[in-house]
Amino acid sequence: MAKFDLEWLLVFDGIFKTRSVSRTAEHLGLAQATVSVALNKLRLHFNDKLFIRTSQGMEPTPRAQALYPQLASVLETLELARDAPTEFVPLEARRAFRLCITDISEIVILPRLMNHLRQVAPKVSIVAEKITPESPKHLESGEVDMAIGFMPHLEAGFYQKTLFTQNFVCLAAKNHPRVGLKLTKEAFLSEMHIQVTTSGTGHSIVDKTLAMHGVHREVVLHLSSFLGVARVVAQTELLVIVPKMLGITMQMQEQVRILDVPFDLPSYAVKQHWHDRFHADPGNIWLRRTIAELFRDFAT
Repeated sequence: MAKFDLEWLLVFDGIFKTRSVSRTAEHLGLAQATVSVALNKLRLHFNDKLFIRTSQGMEPTPRAQALYPQLASVLETLELARDAPTEFVPLEARRAFRLCITDISEIVILPRLMNHLRQVAPKVSIVAEKITPESPKHLESGEVDMAIGFMPHLEAGFYQKTLFTQNFVCLAAKNHPRVGLKLTKEAFLSEMHIQVTTSGTGHSIVDKTLAMHGVHREVVLHLSSFLGVARVVAQTELLVIVPKMLGITMQMQEQVRILDVPFDLPSYAVKQHWHDRFHADPGNIWLRRTIAELFRDFAT
């Protein structure tokens, strides 16, 4: 068998992930011609075109699809052998942890976590990305270290740990002309509402439960994120249902008040999820334990 250059593995992996020769070259710090030569050698070695140029980029052939898990495993083994520390020392560690996280967790979890890291692990950084339907694949591929949120589709096939449970509250402007310190069912139904739809949260529970009980809100504003909802509530007469911890944070930032929802709504668990590839990683273990400890005392 002809000599196989380990650099070819990096080229194969890069093109498979980016679907681009030029982006692979940029990522690896190589000339585009060097990547093209490596790709041609890979094609000769495996007697297959491996990647076909299309309008969507360099799409893998069935042969490349079949090869990828095996070649990715070889790369991962090599990287672990070269880089994996035998222990994680927070004060000395220089590492960027990649998290899939909801916009709610950006508001509730990240400030406390980042303040803690500055004290115990000042060289550690966090790269946060939104939880999406692609998040399970990113966990499996190692593109992210952990996911945090309400993610029922990660209940099977991933490790998980509950951080805390959440229930729901209603927010109204402090100077709302009709809503006082208590919200009745009649008042709830007579007011106009905001509905927030976003990935990786338990908010879908609200809509399903209210519909199951025949409760119909007059929704006049639909939002895809919770990031600006408190400002909207504070400056309008609209009501919104939010997780309690988010409501508490919003009440400290805007002129809004927290009210009990006049209907029974179930709680849900906010969890951290991780893939088997990071289960024994010292840094990942440390981060999981750190986050669990920081939010251990959060009440429902």
